Amino acid sequence: MSIASAPGDEIIKSFSSWKEKFGLSKPPEPTPEKNLLKGALAGLIGGLVATAVKSLAEKIYPPRTHGEPEPPDVLAEKIAGHPLPETQKAIASETIHWSFGALTGAAYGALAEFYPAATAKEGATFGLTLASLTHESALPAMGLSADPEHQTTREHSSELATHIIYGLVTETVRSLVRKLLH
Repeated sequence: MSIASAPGDEIIKSFSSWKEKFGLSKPPEPTPEKNLLKGALAGLIGGLVATAVKSLAEKIYPPRTHGEPEPPDVLAEKIAGHPLPETQKAIASETIHWSFGALTGAAYGALAEFYPAATAKEGATFGLTLASLTHESALPAMGLSADPEHQTTREHSSELATHIIYGLVTETVRSLVRKLLH
C-alpha cells in the first residue's frame, strides 16, 4: 500500500477484482426509474446480507477481545432498565443488531436511489461513514461503548474493516436487487 493510499483502498481493490472474477462487475445498465420504496427494499435486503457478513468478519477479527460488552448488549439492558438473564440478553441483542443492520441498509438504499454519489467507492464510503457515526460518536455519547480515545487500536481497526465490508456488501446486494426490481 502506498503512502498516498486512503484507508480501505486495498480492500476495495481486492473486492473489485473479486467481483470482476465472478462476472459481477459489468458496464452500467440504464438506471431504473427512481422509486423510494424499491430503493429502500433493495437496501434492506443488502443490509441484512451485509449484517451476516459483518458478523462473520467480526468472528475472524473481533473488535473487543478483553471482555468489553458489545454495544447491543448494553443497549438491551438500558432499555430493560435492569440486567437481563443471558438468554434474554442474547435475543434482545441479536434483535437490535439485525434490526439496525436492516434499517441502516434501507435508509442507504433510499438515499442511493435519489443521490447516487452515496454509493461512492462501491459502498465503502457508506461503511466508513457508518463507523464514524456509530462507533466514533453516537455509541459513546449514549454510553454504549467507550469514548474513541479509550478504545483499543484493535477495536478501531476491526470496526473500520468490518464496516467497510458491511458497506461493500450492502452496495453490491442493493444494486443487484434494485436491478431485479425494475
